Amino acid sequence: MGLTIGVDIGGTKIAAGVVDEEGTILETCKVPTPQATDELTEAIADAVRTISADHQVEAVGIGAAGYVDEKRATVLFAPNIDWRHEPLKDKVEQRVGLPVVVENDANAAAWGEYRFGAGQGHSDVICITLGTGLGGGIIIGNKLRRGRFGVAAEFGHIRVVPDGLLCGCGSQGCWEQYASGRALLRYARQRAFATPENAQVLLSMGDGTSEGIEGRHISEAARQGDPVAIDSFRELARWAGAGLADLASLFDPSAFIVGGGVSDEGELVLDPIRKSFRRWLVGNQWRPHAQVLAAQLGGKAGLVGAADLARQG
Repeated sequence: MGLTIGVDIGGTKIAAGVVDEEGTILETCKVPTPQATDELTEAIADAVRTISADHQVEAVGIGAAGYVDEKRATVLFAPNIDWRHEPLKDKVEQRVGLPVVVENDANAAAWGEYRFGAGQGHSDVICITLGTGLGGGIIIGNKLRRGRFGVAAEFGHIRVVPDGLLCGCGSQGCWEQYASGRALLRYARQRAFATPENAQVLLSMGDGTSEGIEGRHISEAARQGDPVAIDSFRELARWAGAGLADLASLFDPSAFIVGGGVSDEGELVLDPIRKSFRRWLVGNQWRPHAQVLAAQLGGKAGLVGAADLARQG
């Protein structure tokens, strides 16, 4: 199969791209994400029709945040869109006249990194995305593993602290409450409130109060040596690395790929994640250690991965 289209549904925009067999994006199109869910399918179709006009496209892959069924056809549940058992594949196919594959967005990003990014050369890879929440994907034996019902790799909702912090999913103590962009912001605000003398750079970037701290402030302050900002990244990394150690006990991959917005800080967060991973890895002195790698495709991973999964059929 030749050219395919990948679609990444975001909270504010829908991005579509024509992708070739080498993972190269030939053309992109972005449209605003409608607020009304009944307009969303048509917006996706519009983006596909627009971008396919000048290309011989053979299939479409859609990355959607939520639970996607085992047939890659129906969005069973989406946390940020009012989709409940939404037959997205059928609806888009009817509008664009092309075969459509629907996949969880984190799975699509994981596949993109495995095929064309940091996972090249590995047959067993676990990907995690440290963004607003925490997502992931499982590639074992060169295959994306989705589980019997299609909803595997919801790593962010593994409970790591019994009766811990309340999560948006309704449970308590989920991993993403301790290792995510939201967690990083909470750590920084709490520490800046408790010890403002150690957060002078960080506080100066907002309105001077701990509640005025934003995510971008933490990154910049850490680069300038602010103790609270640096310590907040270390706390996030401690939880992230400990979680990877648990995943190593489950899957024993050759590599972990860390993506998402938090990972954009590079070694500032990756180095302490590696240290925490080694610290908590069971039998760490006697077993091979998986590599912990930075994702390479950035925000393009989901789009490229969705397009390639459409090519796989």
